[in-house]
Amino acid sequence: MRLCVIGVLSWACVAAATGAQVVEHIVVFKQPNRFAGWPANNGIWSWGDEIVVGFTLGWHDNHSRGGHPIDRTRPSGPRQARSLDGGRSWSIELPSYADESGKERAEADCPGGIDFTHPDFAMRLRNGRFYFSYDRCQTWQGPFRLPTFGRKGLLARTDYIVHDKHDLSAFLAAEKDDGAEGWPLCARTRDGGDTWNLVGWIGPQPDDACYAIMPSTVQMKNGALLSMIRRRGVFEEGRRWWIEPYLSPDEGRTWYLLDQPYIPNHGNPAHMIRLRDGRIALTYGWRDEPYGIRAIVSSDEGVTWSDEILLRDDGNSWDLGYPRTVQRADGNIVTVYYFNDRHGKERYIAATVWHPGPHQR
Repeated sequence: MRLCVIGVLSWACVAAATGAQVVEHIVVFKQPNRFAGWPANNGIWSWGDEIVVGFTLGWHDNHSRGGHPIDRTRPSGPRQARSLDGGRSWSIELPSYADESGKERAEADCPGGIDFTHPDFAMRLRNGRFYFSYDRCQTWQGPFRLPTFGRKGLLARTDYIVHDKHDLSAFLAAEKDDGAEGWPLCARTRDGGDTWNLVGWIGPQPDDACYAIMPSTVQMKNGALLSMIRRRGVFEEGRRWWIEPYLSPDEGRTWYLLDQPYIPNHGNPAHMIRLRDGRIALTYGWRDEPYGIRAIVSSDEGVTWSDEILLRDDGNSWDLGYPRTVQRADGNIVTVYYFNDRHGKERYIAATVWHPGPHQR
């Protein structure tokens, strides 16, 4: 049974309950006066111990009025970090689809025929565009246009499931009727990216001032789809932010709200992966005190979840999280996120290597 804990926890207590173990925290990218953030807006891909994660790089500005202390008057743009040793060390790269100022190539229509099963394949989805690579993110093709499915625009982040050579489902978010964010959906291409069809909306369209965005999805062993949605709602006591799960038994056409897990993490997307031992791991940022990064694990296809695993709680402010997670060759898990600690103003990219503990059968 999942236990959602609010307040100060000692890691030893959590570890005793779950058997989880934090191995180490690693700085992926940190530079004076820079703002590095939002891996969840970009994506993560891995091939054994080779890991690539995307992030946004800008300049720090404590006087910014946009909520995040990033200087909106100076260029910011995409970067990617690559590790060849399971997250122990990292090099920083400029993605081939952008220049130093962050300007991207002009978008085009995709001719189709993408081989989603290529062993070195990666796909990136961002807003109304997608990109793909056949060489482990060394070079990218695209951006290519995505249809808007009758909406004013898309708010896509990278979330997809490969079904076959030219068959892929993408889990996106679209603008609502009023043009505000957002309403998640499942779309599918069966011709390698040439045409896309709307399969189904994930839940009802949110009310005014509410949103449902940033799905993270895994396929169940019985073929069903489980997706975690980032939510904001307005209630009598004020606004509330949380993560909630939806299940689709029919390849994304219809979706049903589940009651677990409900994670009141005050505004941060989750990332869900299938572990090699069959369990599901879910990681997310925690934007209430103590600020940090947390996880839960399910051994029964998302029916029940472990006690909360406290990966770290030393954040200096709410401005952190947006994690992306992979499992490396030795079975340890690598969770990458942006962070702000008590040792400087900079937002930087960090990684936590951890183990979920033994599989309780």
